[in-house]
Amino acid sequence: MKVLLVGSGGREHALAWKLSSSPDLDELHVAPGNPGIARFGDCHPVRAEDGEGLLALASSLAADLVVVGPEAPLVAGVADELRHSGVAVFGPGRGAARIEGSKTFAKEVMRAAGVPTARAMSVARPPCVLKVDGLAAGKGVFVCRTQAELDTSLRVAAAYGGALVIEELLEGDEVSLLALADGRDAVALPPAQDSKRLEDGDLGPNTGGMGSFSPVPEVTPELVEELLETVHRPVLAELAARETPFVGVLYAGLMLTESGPSVLEFNCRFGDPETQSLLPRLESDLLGPLAAAAAGELTGVELPVGRDACVTVVLAADGYPEGRDVGTPIVGIDEAEAQGALVFQAGTALRGDRPVTNGGRILDVTALAPTLPEARDAAYSACERISFAGMRLRRDIALAAVGKWQHARG
Repeated sequence: MKVLLVGSGGREHALAWKLSSSPDLDELHVAPGNPGIARFGDCHPVRAEDGEGLLALASSLAADLVVVGPEAPLVAGVADELRHSGVAVFGPGRGAARIEGSKTFAKEVMRAAGVPTARAMSVARPPCVLKVDGLAAGKGVFVCRTQAELDTSLRVAAAYGGALVIEELLEGDEVSLLALADGRDAVALPPAQDSKRLEDGDLGPNTGGMGSFSPVPEVTPELVEELLETVHRPVLAELAARETPFVGVLYAGLMLTESGPSVLEFNCRFGDPETQSLLPRLESDLLGPLAAAAAGELTGVELPVGRDACVTVVLAADGYPEGRDVGTPIVGIDEAEAQGALVFQAGTALRGDRPVTNGGRILDVTALAPTLPEARDAAYSACERISFAGMRLRRDIALAAVGKWQHARG
């Protein structure tokens, strides 16, 4: 198969890495890609949001499948433009992608589908959660436990413009459950957990994600199936009933509360950085399942998962999440990879033949090992090999889960 992968971040680097190992892959093309992705496929200077450009590229390549990574082009309707021209696409159309593009729409769908979710509030008072209704690159959620936090969050949220959604604050363990969807049914990827806050101890502003790990000790296979039945499949049925069937990755961000699981948010694509911790655990080919979902037929598709654990640590620019860094030399990627880590490039460019920074989140350092503690140690050991001026990272990714892992295994 000839595959066109759309995107340029760490998530797309992980997808390119995984897809490149498929026996069914003949050619991998990426638009626009990044220097790390270029090791696995041909990169083309077409922006992810350029529907006409992507259609022209897919047509010129005679692509058998287009895989859309980021949310913005999906919400903008890029998948519709491709499908209407006869191109097979893994990624939802504009109507279904509203599940991420509008928090208000997602609440409406969940109410109609009977999916448990946080209670909406008519007035903002602490404790509560403020959510920007539209896309905000993972940064538009504000947890407000005090009036001071609420006042600050209201000022920051106002800068995004548009409506706000106000919800009750739920307490518990968060988990991300991503599932491949063919418009009717869903096949789960292994559960993961990400760390949204910028600083250790879950402090500081929300970000696009500072790290992730999988598996999540408290999420059993039985719970995964329960979540598919109570969350993913009802939402898929509701979207299909609205004549906007969802084909792609339906990502449920969940809170495991004392009274049961509750949905915090839906995303319409692979998570970032969850994908970097999920794909290394898959023991099966990924291209076949993506093509099956795009064709509307996941029946019989399985995603066998290995027993090893995986941890990903994000290396970000000093000004992230407010700012980005451009042109700062990066050293140590080869050394980190030499000791067994996977280094997925998220915000990089080349100056000559040397990597430099080109974004907010710069690199995702991923390690796979037999246990979660070993994977965590390996990931942080690899991080020590890498440096660039102003580099920042959280030091507590998966730390709380290590104790649960050890307790669960006696």
